[in-house]
Amino acid sequence: MARQAVALSETVRETAKGPVVGVFSAGDPRVDAESRERCRNIVRMVADRIAAAVPAVEVVWTPILVDGEAQADAVARQFKDAGVGILVCAPDTWAFPQLSVISLLQQFPWETPINFTCGNSGPKPGVVFAHAINGAIAQYGRLSHLNVGNWPDTGMEPPMSDATAEALIDWVWAAAAAVAFRGRRVVVFGHDSMGMETALAHIIPTRRTFGIEITRLDMKLLADMLAKKAYDADELRALRAWIDGHLGDRLEVPTPEDSERFTQSLAMYLIVRDLMRDLNAVGGGFMSQLEWGSDSRGIPLPVADAMESLFNSTFDHNGPKTPLPFATEADVQGLLTMLFLSSLTGGNPPLFMDFRKVWEPWELNAAARELNCFEPEALWAKKGLVDGDNSGSASLDWAAAPGASVEEIMARVRMPLADPYYFPGLGNSVNFVSPAGIRGIAARLGYSAMTDVFSLVWDEAETVELPPALTEAVCNASTPTWPHTFVVPRYAAMGEYKQLAPANHFHMVWDLRPARLEYWMDLTNVLSATPWSARPRYIQGTDRPLPLIYVQNGGEDATKMRLAGRR
Repeated sequence: MARQAVALSETVRETAKGPVVGVFSAGDPRVDAESRERCRNIVRMVADRIAAAVPAVEVVWTPILVDGEAQADAVARQFKDAGVGILVCAPDTWAFPQLSVISLLQQFPWETPINFTCGNSGPKPGVVFAHAINGAIAQYGRLSHLNVGNWPDTGMEPPMSDATAEALIDWVWAAAAAVAFRGRRVVVFGHDSMGMETALAHIIPTRRTFGIEITRLDMKLLADMLAKKAYDADELRALRAWIDGHLGDRLEVPTPEDSERFTQSLAMYLIVRDLMRDLNAVGGGFMSQLEWGSDSRGIPLPVADAMESLFNSTFDHNGPKTPLPFATEADVQGLLTMLFLSSLTGGNPPLFMDFRKVWEPWELNAAARELNCFEPEALWAKKGLVDGDNSGSASLDWAAAPGASVEEIMARVRMPLADPYYFPGLGNSVNFVSPAGIRGIAARLGYSAMTDVFSLVWDEAETVELPPALTEAVCNASTPTWPHTFVVPRYAAMGEYKQLAPANHFHMVWDLRPARLEYWMDLTNVLSATPWSARPRYIQGTDRPLPLIYVQNGGEDATKMRLAGRR
């Protein structure tokens, strides 16, 4: 009887499986049994440490030590059956690179992230093997990351140091963010907003670099669904009641028509949420200006600010949720920036801002003196600040400090009527001033057709508060009814910062470590742009160690350019 093909089930998993990390160790068959058992224990302990610290991944480990080609084939089969897409090797003894790890690695796609984490041990030197294999991989032009840390030279269950674990965990978060979005999609409504070239959906480069697909939907679909009331009316009433209960008279709806427009903007949130859920989207964007709410030749519709803020927040009327990064003005590069930064933190809320007015110290201090509120020792007085200020996409979480309750956050939020100059369709904006002391990374992704390479301009940053009179003056210098976050970069001087913004929007996520971001840029081949004269090239304890492949090929940027040519 002829062999028949196998039919797969019509039942499929509803949600995408997260990245899977496979932890293993190379070995040498000549090594004594006790040392081999110690190796297996280290693999298990490393795997458990990752599993406890990185909920974004599944973790599997193998007790098979990869001594040679047969064991490499066996572990490769195990890992492929488990869906492994990220590799961590934790060697504790010498092994033979080509017979072990290279034979395993060649059975995985070229872009598979691999990390070598070892103790700096002498007895049966896993660190010697780690240098040998890392050098071998760099020699043939493949990226790997080496984490030479510390665990005791003796004992059957030697715990890794906290610093070793921290470096490994940062790398795993970065690898997860690089792998998780391959084959996923974002949804963008409308075409390239306002002619902003820096907001373009670079579809093919985005697909090749990040593996992300950009699904484009016409805003007419949303307008039609809004007109057809294609949403759950009971849920819309619950959402409006939730907003009313939190904001009270801080929601400005002076007429029945204003109230109806605001309710329409909440209906947009429900419609777009459901559309994105149907498409399994990981992020979105909305063009808005000019056609949706600003072109008086048509019928201007209510502003989408409340919708965008809700997407970027960690909660809504249904309770806690993971932010779904969402960009105003269909700014796809802004969307990708927020998507990656948020993912690297496990879902901290992203902030979308105009790179609005840069207040250099002399200008800010002059205004403070005029208002009799100059504070010479304040960070803002020494460094200046950027007034991050945009009508849409401001995560509500940024109205309060990290860890604040929903009640504390919403108590600081206003929703005034939209500025009729920008939004003839009216509706309501979102308004707050972020508190001081929020630290993280402020960044912006960009793309250049000259190299077909993405870059990220970034710096560590923190937020500051100003005296009340100065806050009012700074807000009034731009648009007072929009959200304001006063951002101070750590290393960039304002003279540098104001000249080197790659677009008119920038973004910030709190509690993101530089090393984690740098690992991600390595794994996605994104150029790291930190042209700040005050920032050293390498800060020990802050930056990740430079991969060997960069050192051997003319530096990080030169190597990334060469690697980009292989796509």
